[in-house]
This record gives sequence, C-alpha cells and structure tokens, in this order.
Amino acid sequence: MSDFRLHPQLAADCVVLGELPLCLVLLAKDGRYPWLILVPKRADIREIHRLDEVEQRQLMRESCALARLMETELAADKMNIAALGNMVPQLHLHHVARFTTDDAWPGPVWGRHPALPYPDPGAEAERWRRRLAGLEGFSAAE
Repeated sequence: MSDFRLHPQLAADCVVLGELPLCLVLLAKDGRYPWLILVPKRADIREIHRLDEVEQRQLMRESCALARLMETELAADKMNIAALGNMVPQLHLHHVARFTTDDAWPGPVWGRHPALPYPDPGAEAERWRRRLAGLEGFSAAE
C-alpha cells in the first residue's frame, strides 16, 4: 500500500473526500451530476479481478454502501456504476446518481457535456463528507 499514488488525472479532476478501509473516496469536479469515485489504495492495479479475493469483496461492500447512500440521500432514479479505465489506467469505480431530468438522460454522462464546475467546491465537498460520515470505516480528508 505504501507505493500507492493517485493517478494525476484523477487528482486533477477530483477532490479527495476521505477514505474507506480499501478505497479513497473522490468527488468528481462536475457539478452537472452527483459523481463519486472509489479508488482502491493499491499500487499498479488496473482491473478488479487483479485484487485478491478479500479485496474484491471489500471493494464490493464499499461500492454497494456508497451506491445505497447516494441513492437514498439524493433520491436517484438510477445509479450508474462503472469501472472503465480507458483514459485513466488506475482502477477506479465511478458512482453517478442519475435522474430522468438530467441533461444526459438516458445516455451516458461521459463526453456528453463539458464539466460544469461547482459554484463552491469546498462547500460541496463538505456536504459529501457529512453524508459519508455514516459509512462504516469512513475517515474524512483534512
């Protein structure tokens, strides 16, 4: 775990909210959609199947807990969860709350519209940290 480094593109496109036992929790800098990302804190991992079985189960627990929280807190119509990795080779799972009223519905959010910055990214990050505080094992970033 000591060799783990967040990919520079994720660091540029996201705010670190904190961490769970396995993953960093990131907020995508796109206010158009509620969009959180889990990044397992493991060096040189590109695929879920490359994690050991215990880590695979932990990733699934963390992903499901995050999806439930987002769905409940935001009353999402649909949760889109994806591990693409075509542009950023580091394993990361996108969690995007979708609404029938969002400007990309029903299509994917990727490449549909340019990112819309949050009016106050710090305030948005703090809102998410408060929501995430209820997840087992979450510790907020300083």
